[in-house]
Amino acid sequence: MNDNLFDATNTAYAQDLYERYARNPDSVPEAWRRIFKEADLARASGLIEPEALGGNGRAAHAHHATVVATLPAAPTPATAPATPGKTSPAPAAAGAAPTGVDEHMLQLAARGSALAQAFRDHGHQLAHLDPLGSEPPGHPQLDPEFFGTSMEELERIPSSVVFGPGAEGSLAERLRLLREVYCGSMGFQFEHLEDPGRAQWLWQAVESREYTQPLSDREKRGLLERLTEVEGFEQFLHRTYLGQKRFSLEGTDMLVPLLDEAIREGARDGAEKVVLGMAHRGRLNVLAHIVGVPYESMLASFEGAPRKAIGAVEAGTGDVKYHHGAVGTYLLEDGGEVSVRLAPNPSHLEFVNPVVVGMARVQQFKGPEQDAEQDLRCVVPVVIHGDAAFAAEGVVAETLNLARLKGYATGGTIHVIVNNQIGFTTEPHEGRSTRYSSDVAKGYDIPVIHVNADDPAACLGATRLAMAYRARFADDIVIDLIGYRRHGHNEGDEPAYTQPRLYDRVRSHPTVRTLWAERLVQEGVIAEAEVDTLRDEYTARLRNAQEALKADEAPTPPKAEAEAPAAVEIPDVRFDALVELNRRTFSWPDGFHVHSKLVKQLERRVADFGPDARLDWAHAEALAFATLLEEGVPVRLSGQDSERGTFSQRHLVLHDSETGDEFIPLHHVGQARFEVYNSPLTETAVLGFEYGYTVVADRDLVLWEAQFGDFVNVAQVILDQFISSGATKWGQHARLVMLLPHGYEGQGPEHSSARLERFLQLCAEENMRVAYPTTPAQYFHLLRRQAHAVPERPLVVMTPKSLLRLPAASSPAAELSDRAFQAVLDDPTAESRRDSVRRLVLCSGKFYYDLSESDHRKQAADVAVARVEQLYPFPVDELDQLVRRYPALEEVVWAQEEPRNMGALSFVGPRLRIVVPRTIPLRHVSRPERASPAEGKAQDHQTEQQRLIHDALVVEGR
Repeated sequence: MNDNLFDATNTAYAQDLYERYARNPDSVPEAWRRIFKEADLARASGLIEPEALGGNGRAAHAHHATVVATLPAAPTPATAPATPGKTSPAPAAAGAAPTGVDEHMLQLAARGSALAQAFRDHGHQLAHLDPLGSEPPGHPQLDPEFFGTSMEELERIPSSVVFGPGAEGSLAERLRLLREVYCGSMGFQFEHLEDPGRAQWLWQAVESREYTQPLSDREKRGLLERLTEVEGFEQFLHRTYLGQKRFSLEGTDMLVPLLDEAIREGARDGAEKVVLGMAHRGRLNVLAHIVGVPYESMLASFEGAPRKAIGAVEAGTGDVKYHHGAVGTYLLEDGGEVSVRLAPNPSHLEFVNPVVVGMARVQQFKGPEQDAEQDLRCVVPVVIHGDAAFAAEGVVAETLNLARLKGYATGGTIHVIVNNQIGFTTEPHEGRSTRYSSDVAKGYDIPVIHVNADDPAACLGATRLAMAYRARFADDIVIDLIGYRRHGHNEGDEPAYTQPRLYDRVRSHPTVRTLWAERLVQEGVIAEAEVDTLRDEYTARLRNAQEALKADEAPTPPKAEAEAPAAVEIPDVRFDALVELNRRTFSWPDGFHVHSKLVKQLERRVADFGPDARLDWAHAEALAFATLLEEGVPVRLSGQDSERGTFSQRHLVLHDSETGDEFIPLHHVGQARFEVYNSPLTETAVLGFEYGYTVVADRDLVLWEAQFGDFVNVAQVILDQFISSGATKWGQHARLVMLLPHGYEGQGPEHSSARLERFLQLCAEENMRVAYPTTPAQYFHLLRRQAHAVPERPLVVMTPKSLLRLPAASSPAAELSDRAFQAVLDDPTAESRRDSVRRLVLCSGKFYYDLSESDHRKQAADVAVARVEQLYPFPVDELDQLVRRYPALEEVVWAQEEPRNMGALSFVGPRLRIVVPRTIPLRHVSRPERASPAEGKAQDHQTEQQRLIHDALVVEGR
C-alpha cells in the first residue's frame, strides 16, 4: 500500500468512499475495497484521524475533518454542469472508476474531487460580485496547487473517475465548468446548511443551470424596457425636482426586475398575494413599478399636491413620500393577477421586517374557522433590506428566528439585501465584523445567494433559484444584490466628502441599463436607435403625467377632523349560554390526564359555576375568548409563556401528565380560529409581528402579553413608530391588545412598572385605548368591547400580578352577562354617606385594593375611593357625573403607587382640573420623583406603600 495515498489533498474524497464502503463494500471499486481492507480503517474509526490525514491535513480540510465523521456524507461532486437548457444526469456513485485505474490516478481523482468541493464551499470568494470591479478576496483552496496538482495534470484524468459513468471529457474540463458556475457573477453559500439534502438540492440546481438558462430575445428586450423605466423614473425625478429627497435606487436598479421575477415565480407556485417590506431606498420606484401606484400620484408628492399624493391620509398628519405603503394589483402576462401590498415603514430601517411577516401569515388562512387551512404558498412575504442595517440591526436576527416557529411560520420569507456597499457614510469594515452583510443569516441555517447587480440575467437566475427553494422547502432564503449607490445617502448629500475614491469610480461607471443595452446591441437583439427611442418614449410618459397632474389642480380641501368614535355594538351574553361555554372551556377528553395539581382547580370552575360564583382573572379571560369564538371572532394570543401564563394562572394549553400530549379546549369552542403560542424570548419582533397580523386581519382579536410589563421597553420602536402613530401617519389601523403586568409588590425596579406614563404620553387624536381595570368582569367586558369596537384602535391594558388570585379582586359570574365595561367605578361603600364625603380619592388598578383593605380605610368615613378604569380616551363625562354625586366635597386626591414623574399623574392631573370645580382643591399622593421605578428592597417598598395609603386616606385634624 502507498503510505502517501491519504494526504491533505484527498481526505474528503477518500472519506466519502470509505463511508460508502462501510455501508456496502460492493458500492466502491475493487481497488478501493482492497485498500480499505488492507488498511483496516474501519477499526481505526475513519480516515480523519490525525495519523491517517498526515501533515497538515486537518487544517487543510477543517470542514470535512470536523463533521464528516459524525454527519452523513456531504453530497458528492457527481453532478457536472450541463449544457445550457439541459438537466444534468442523476448523480452517479463517486469513485465508480473504470476497471484498472491505478493508485496514482485515484490520487489525482481525489485531489480533483477536493477541488470540486472547494468550488462549492468557497467559490463565492472568487466570484465577480462587485459591479465596481474590486478584486475578489479569493481562497487558497480554489487553486489546484493547494491540493498538490494542476489543471494540466487533471487533463489526463477522465471525469468519469469522479463524476461516474457517462461523464464526458477530462476532469479538468469539468472543473473549469464548476469554476465558471461558482465563480462568475453569482456566489453561493450553502456549505453551512445543517440538512445535507437541502445543500445537495441547491448544488444540483446550481450546477445543472436549471434556473440560469439563457434568456430569449423577447425576455432580453423586456428586461431592457423594464430597466429603462427604473432608470428613467429616477433620472426624471432627479432633473425635475432637483434636491428633493427620494433615496434613489440607482446602482441597484435590478431590484425591480428581481421583484417582477419573484412575483411571477410565486404566482406559478400558487401565490395570490405578495407582501413587501422595505426601507426608503428605492421605495418610490417599487411603488410605481411593482405596486402600480399611478405616476400622477407619485409626482403629486413632489408637486405639493397632497390631495393626490401617494399615501394621502384623510385625517392625520401623513408622512413623507418615501415612508408610505400601498396596495395594488400586479398583472401577469397570462392575464392573471397578484395582489401586492407594500407596508408603510418609518426611517427605523429594519423594524418593518416582523410586521411584514405578520401581515403575510394572517392572509394565509383560508377563512376564520378553527379548521381553516394555512396555505403557505398563497402569500409570499418579501423583505428588502439595506446592507449596513441587515448586518447591524438586532431586529433582523429576531425576525429570522421566527421563520420556523409554529406560531409564526409563513412558508419562507424572501430576503433581498439591496447592497450599496456603504451605510450613509460608514464603510463595511467600520460597520460589521463579518465578510458579508448577509452573514447573520448563516447562523439561522439560511442559504445565501450573492449576485452582481450589473448582471441582469444572473439576478433573474438568483431570483428563480430562491423562489424554487422556498417552494420546495418552505423556508427563508437570502439574495444579496450587490451594487452601489450612485448619489449620496440622499440626493442633497455629497458622498465625495467621505468616500472620494469610491465616488470617482461610481461617477465613471456606466449604469446597468447602459451595459445591458450595449450587450443587446452587440448581440443584434435591438438596434442602437431603438435603445434611445425607448428612453425618450418613457420620458414622454412621465412628462404627460406631470402635465395631466397640473391641469387637474384643485384647491386642497380642508383637512378632515379625526375620526369620531362610533357607537360600540357588543352582542349580549346570555347567562345560560355562558354556562355551556364555561363547561366546554374547562373540559378535556376521556383518558386525557390533566396534572393532579391542576385538575381540581379546573373542575371547580365548572362545578361551582352559577350567578354568584366568584371568578378570578384567568377564568374571566377564558370566557371572554370563548364568547368571541362563539360569535365567529378569531382570537390569537402570544407572548412569553402565555400558554400557561407567567404566573401559572391561565392554562389554556393542557398537557397530558403521562404522555405529554397537548389539548386546547378553546379549539373546540365555537367555529372561529383560536391561536395561543409561547413566543420566543424577544419583544421587538414578536410585537411587530402581532401588529402586522392585526393590521391585515378582518375581525381577529390579537393579543400580545409581556412576561412582565417592563419588558415592553425593548419594543419601543414598534410602540412609537407603528402602534401609536400608524393611523395618523399612514391610515393604518390595528386592533392589537397589549397585556402588560403592572403593579408594585416589592419585586424591585424591574418587575413593577409597565411604564404607564409612556403610553399616556403617546396618546392623542383617539389613537389608542389605555385601561387599568380592577376586576375580572371589567377585563372580560374590556376584551369584548375591543373585539367589536369601531374604529379599530390598539388597546394597552395594565394587567395584574398579585390580583390574579386575590379574593377581593374577583367578580360574580352574573356580572359577565348583566353589565358592560365601565370607564369609572364609584366607591361601592359610599351610597349611604354621599352627603358626608369630603375627600374623593381617585386611583387605578391594583393600588385600589391596597387602599380599600387597609385599616385606615375602615376609619375614613368621610373619604370615598373611586376607580378610573379607562385612562384614555379620558372619561370626562363619567368623572363629571362622579364628582357631582358628592355635594360636600372639600378636596379631590389622585393617588398612585408610582413615583410622581411616572404613572398616570402628569397625564391625569390637567384633565381632572377640567372636571373638578376650581373651588375644590386638587392634589396628589405618589412616591417622590425618582430615576428608578421602585425600591429594590422589600422592606423599603412596604414602608413607602404604607405612607402612600396613609396620605391618601387620613385627613389630618379630623
